[in-house]
Amino acid sequence: MTDYPDTDLLIDGTWRPAAGGRSIPVLDPATARPIGKVAWAGTEDLDAALAAAARGFAAWRPISAYDRAKVMRQAAVLLRERAEAIAVNMTREQGKPLVQARLETLAGADVIDWFAGEGQRAYGQVIPARQSDVLQITQKVPIGPVAAFTPWNFPINQIVRKVSAALAAGCSIIVKGPEETPASPAAVIRAFVDAGVPAGVVNLVFGVPAEISGYLIPHPVIRKISFTGSTAVGKELAALAGRHMKRMTMELGGHAPVIVAEDADVDLALGLMVANKHRNAGQICISPTRFLVHEALADAFIDRFTEGARAIRVGNGLDSAVEMGPLANERRIPMLEGLIGDAVARGARLTTGGRRIGNEGWFFEPTVLADVPVAARIMNEEPFGPVAVINRFASLDDAIAEANRLPYGLAAFAFTRSSATATRLGNEVEAGMLAINHLGLALPEVPFGGVKESGHGTEGGSEALESYLDTRFVTRKG
Repeated sequence: MTDYPDTDLLIDGTWRPAAGGRSIPVLDPATARPIGKVAWAGTEDLDAALAAAARGFAAWRPISAYDRAKVMRQAAVLLRERAEAIAVNMTREQGKPLVQARLETLAGADVIDWFAGEGQRAYGQVIPARQSDVLQITQKVPIGPVAAFTPWNFPINQIVRKVSAALAAGCSIIVKGPEETPASPAAVIRAFVDAGVPAGVVNLVFGVPAEISGYLIPHPVIRKISFTGSTAVGKELAALAGRHMKRMTMELGGHAPVIVAEDADVDLALGLMVANKHRNAGQICISPTRFLVHEALADAFIDRFTEGARAIRVGNGLDSAVEMGPLANERRIPMLEGLIGDAVARGARLTTGGRRIGNEGWFFEPTVLADVPVAARIMNEEPFGPVAVINRFASLDDAIAEANRLPYGLAAFAFTRSSATATRLGNEVEAGMLAINHLGLALPEVPFGGVKESGHGTEGGSEALESYLDTRFVTRKG
């Protein structure tokens, strides 16, 4: 096992402690014991990072997209070479099983490669003019230094999208990383630095989230914001960005419905959804949560899903036999207990789980609730944990109405053998992403983002680069 590293700030190409010398412990969620520490930035550090980002932008912007791509692809090579050690540290700080941490790291390298190529395809236009001696063109130019705010649930997946898009576009970036899981994002940043990204182009800080966002977002150096997190916090940051006319990408909370139609392949649905529900202990913004099952299938589906949940092997993610690790932090346990208790008090059936496991670490039982009233909190609040809610519906109209009832619209899933039903779901389910009969979300080349209160903008696919670019119109005569 590798030694877990203490994590410093990266400012202007140098790894260093906070100017004030402050740090906080990093805890292993499997034991609740400290395993390291992370530097805690203050205003002096943020000022240094802002000045570095301004210089970094001036240095990175004139480098051609072709040469930027070469540096980025080398960072992807380094990330793949270091994947095993990075994955071990991710499991120790975040809790997810080692195989999931390894896949997240390798997928991060794919994201870098994807954006490296997209940066070379940031095309402008030639617009036909009304006079023969007039030229009209548009250019795509980098918007400027970016401030990015990333969460703890996918400590590489979330940071690598933002950094890769910014660098591919020609921007510099300051990343405010997650204090619970600092070593993983630091490893991504280190790969970029070691690949040859100039000093100041990428900067990494940790600290009090509200203080850092409140300082960086209004600052005149920062021209674009990217945030992944809860809807409540996203609204506050979006309002702050709006007051200062800063462009933003917001990837916020979800409450993903899963529609299992009467003609669905139930074996397929169960095989995919039981595993997907418990991936990362359910701490995923696109995790399937509200299962809407046709009434003809519901009883058998509930019984089999319950059996599958009971069979999930829970434990320390470093154990190769484990399928689900602990929750990432202690505060998730009372939150889940409150949601489950409220549902049961309102008449829901608890078919399995519902409790903390043991008294060391933050382990929680895979949980299934059936026939949950719509008024229950868990039907309206994102649980962000290993809890599946299974309700029944009589008609497809009812299922679609429930799927669209909430203000969230991030991800949705569906299972049907009918092309007509699939088409209708694609047209009517209000979600930024809908996967039918498989798990096809979160690939580098496809959009990743929500609608309604789940945010706006995308962090994947060809559209992701647009929010890091300004379109400039140039016209000349003669």
